[in-house]
Amino acid sequence: MQVPGLGHLFRWRHARPLLQAPLLIVSVVMILHGLFGPTLAPKNLATTLSWLHFRGVLVLVLLAAGNFFCLACPFMLVRQAARRFFTPRFDWPRALRNKWLSLALFILILFLYELFDLWSSPWWTAWLILAYFLTVLVVDGFFKHASFCKFVCPIGQFNFVASTLSPLEVKVRDQAVCTSCHTLDCIRGRREPVSDLVTIRGCELALFQPRKVGNMDCTFCLDCVHACPHDNVGILSRMPGEELLTDPLRSGLGYFSRRKDLAALAIVFTFGALLNAFGMVSPVYAVESWLGKILHVSHEAPVLGIIFAFFLILEPVLLLGLAAWLTRVWAGSRRALLPLMVRYTYGLVPMGFGMWLAHYGFHFLTGLYTFIPVTQSALASLGWPVLGEPRWTLTGLPANIVLMIEIGLLLLGFAGSLTVTYGLAEEDSPRQPMRVFIPWATIGLILFVASMWLLFQPMEMRATLMSG
Repeated sequence: MQVPGLGHLFRWRHARPLLQAPLLIVSVVMILHGLFGPTLAPKNLATTLSWLHFRGVLVLVLLAAGNFFCLACPFMLVRQAARRFFTPRFDWPRALRNKWLSLALFILILFLYELFDLWSSPWWTAWLILAYFLTVLVVDGFFKHASFCKFVCPIGQFNFVASTLSPLEVKVRDQAVCTSCHTLDCIRGRREPVSDLVTIRGCELALFQPRKVGNMDCTFCLDCVHACPHDNVGILSRMPGEELLTDPLRSGLGYFSRRKDLAALAIVFTFGALLNAFGMVSPVYAVESWLGKILHVSHEAPVLGIIFAFFLILEPVLLLGLAAWLTRVWAGSRRALLPLMVRYTYGLVPMGFGMWLAHYGFHFLTGLYTFIPVTQSALASLGWPVLGEPRWTLTGLPANIVLMIEIGLLLLGFAGSLTVTYGLAEEDSPRQPMRVFIPWATIGLILFVASMWLLFQPMEMRATLMSG
């Protein structure tokens, strides 16, 4: 944290609430406008800010910096205020100390987004935000530490996976200082010498800084930064994706190669990127119509269920299983199929992130200025037209320019996947890395080609007036 001004800001104990407060205000405005404002999505702040601007800014910040949304998360500001009145009494159930619940919720949100066209409903979008606040209060009202962030929050899991490719990380400056430290304030919290009461809490996600590796499960909350009495923890630069290349024992996580839940999260993150984009292009309607005729159903839910099962279960199992089998046969690997699938799944994360960037970047950049007329209209409806008449012609960047940016982001993701995959292959088979590399690189190539195909399909301009 050597950037002039920013270093002092982040070392300040109240930096997080300062960043959270504006987002909380925006969230309240979105909820109110979603419930009581215009029902047309392109004219409502709930849908415009949620589905165009928030998602676009989120992925771009993750790419350029790190998990700063979790740092500024408005849900945690409300949770922290509630904990002044209610103290959680229970530990999170041991059987749920994994990613399976949050993974299921991640898939559920993707499913409901398509089933109920959340992008076109300000009312449902507002209730989704309210449900998030309520869930935070219930979970962290009953359970200690940051149970919601670590085990429940779908947005948080998305951020954790994507931030493995971020250039910034919260980590120690000098391991020697940690070796000589006996108080372990970064994990235990800073305490009063006499009463032993915690005055500055330590990491609530069980990430012990001297043994922490990478950004997975780190919310950038800065508790460890403020608790460390030696000023030995900071937001430091690193090589993006380096944590995917190694498999050390990680504090609070264990070994990546032994975490089937983390591998499943990486699979849904990667293949879900293509699934989410596929739901917005014209061929999806032909597929849904064809499946509806075969199944003799008119309701969208079972049809969507089949599409989701194909993208998130059948396709990954077939591709990863085949690559693992080829690795055993061609390269002579002694690992079983499932451990191979788990290990090399992480090599696909950059490709998945590239698709999320391209997709969300498309909506964000083509609708870049749409919040201006929506805000003008909202203020005018309150009898306070200080920003003038709404300029509904304001949209964003031309689609042809955005397409070039999308292709560049996809190429970046593909190159990242090839780099990580080759690094893993070289570690597993130093003498013949190409025999390990080729099967897994082929999956990356398939995903890249599929992503490029999706980019060139007519895509719905959701939550904008251009959507028709």
